[in-house]
Amino acid sequence: MYKVESTEGRQERAPLPPAAPVLQLHHYAYRSRDAEETRHFYEDILGLPLFHIIQSDHVPSTGEYCPYTHFFFRLQDGSFIAFFDLGDDEAAQPSPNTPAWVNHIAFRVNSEQDLENTKKRLIAHNIEVLGVTDHHIFKSIYFFDPNGIRLELTAQTADEAHMLRESETAHDRLKKWSERKMEWRLKRISGEGTKTLLPDDNDRPEFGGRRG
Repeated sequence: MYKVESTEGRQERAPLPPAAPVLQLHHYAYRSRDAEETRHFYEDILGLPLFHIIQSDHVPSTGEYCPYTHFFFRLQDGSFIAFFDLGDDEAAQPSPNTPAWVNHIAFRVNSEQDLENTKKRLIAHNIEVLGVTDHHIFKSIYFFDPNGIRLELTAQTADEAHMLRESETAHDRLKKWSERKMEWRLKRISGEGTKTLLPDDNDRPEFGGRRG
């Protein structure tokens, strides 16, 4: 919050400017073990063109010395997925407290047929693929890139009216979750809480979980 000095010497709060409209994702960046290995996967197999390269021996944002090649692949909406090859043949380490399926990048394709076609391409290159998985509002396939990043390709199946209805309940559902999480934290402090908190609802009971 900005502060301005009043005529009486007291600080008063000036209104903040509005949040800038976020137009789209510009790029997501991750560490690459080897630039050519990564290029082959994203350009030759997935069909994303290599579009831009930045090379330097110092990091512009921090000023630290760290030689790198920063390279970008362009999606059809103009956004990018990008990588840093730090020249040491090392990949990023997985998070020790996070399951491998949690952190991932999802790309949208036009149709379920596109999912099937890409799945065939990946399998032909000896890449293991999970799915097609039905998420009710979209369908997906899952696989890992050469750097250990879990990727998802998804085809939307729900229409805009359906998604609008989903958006109308999202804040209320998250509020209920946050309230229950606060109660769970207090119980854990007193030694009564469980290790993890179950969600309020189960939207996927077909996978063996509880309903409601």
